[in-house]
Amino acid sequence: MELSLAKIAKVIGGEITGDVNKKISGAAPFDDATENDITYAINAKFIKRLDETRAGAVIVPLNYKKKSKKNLAAVKMPYVAFATVLKLFYQPPKPETRISANAYIGKNCMCGKDVSIAPFVVIQDNVSIGDRVVLHPGVVIGNDVIIGDDVEIYPNVSILERCVIGKRVIINAGTVIGSDGFGFAPDGKQYHKILQLGIVQIDDDVEIGACNTIDRATFGKTWIRKGVKTDNLVQVAHNVTVGENSVIVAQVGISGSVTIGKNAILAGQAGIAGHLEIGDNVTIGPRAGIAKNIPDNLVVSGTPEMPHRLWLRVQRIMPKLPELNKKILEIEKRLKKIEEK
Repeated sequence: MELSLAKIAKVIGGEITGDVNKKISGAAPFDDATENDITYAINAKFIKRLDETRAGAVIVPLNYKKKSKKNLAAVKMPYVAFATVLKLFYQPPKPETRISANAYIGKNCMCGKDVSIAPFVVIQDNVSIGDRVVLHPGVVIGNDVIIGDDVEIYPNVSILERCVIGKRVIINAGTVIGSDGFGFAPDGKQYHKILQLGIVQIDDDVEIGACNTIDRATFGKTWIRKGVKTDNLVQVAHNVTVGENSVIVAQVGISGSVTIGKNAILAGQAGIAGHLEIGDNVTIGPRAGIAKNIPDNLVVSGTPEMPHRLWLRVQRIMPKLPELNKKILEIEKRLKKIEEK
């Protein structure tokens, strides 16, 4: 497929400098692009090298004003524009619309239009599946689960009984949704299991990474709200609420009954203690250990957590601690001698 730069600019809302009729047939990284590709340059590293790329066109920030030999498309958000361009040129193959004879479908199940159900899918009783849903091999859907339209569920995902999945949700391979929350009552000698009677609800436009574990609530629901994106290997415990359009990076662990606000970012391997409130627009740094509530709009790092700028100062001091300790011991010796005199 070929598109003119003018047509691409219309889709991404770009201002063109150069040949609006230039034909583009693909998108590629800055250093690999050919004269038929469009690429992007969003930081100083690539903008300084703009004339070095062989790309037929380059997406640049709207404030880029320097002259260039290249055909440019200036946009407000270049990275988002490039993501949109990728969708123009590279459409993933659509699976065949059919229900495999090797799938098991239980009683009283309802399937919408244009559904694709692969071999070795297990759908238990009273399940409702929307239109254009794709279930890849090995998916297990428990009793009374509800799945909305345009959902794609990759191999070996388990969605256990009564959970609710919204529209346009993507769930990557190996994820388990709705396993029991970790609830046990000790009597001093042993632990007694607390029944987990709630559900998991995942709202529209969520993407769940591979090998996530999202536990059902003790009562009520564990709630992943609209637009949330999770990376691989994320643990979300019972009764957690993750606010709209938040991002959770790989190996984050969220303890039970935590509430996370909108537009939060939890970086890799961060750990959140139970029953905390994390505000809107909060960023939590990698490997941070969060032991108290975090108000809106803060950036925190470290264990225990502290403001990110303070954490940076602490990190600069850490390598100097042995030397500082040596100096303190020397000062103590000198003070002792003075006191003895």
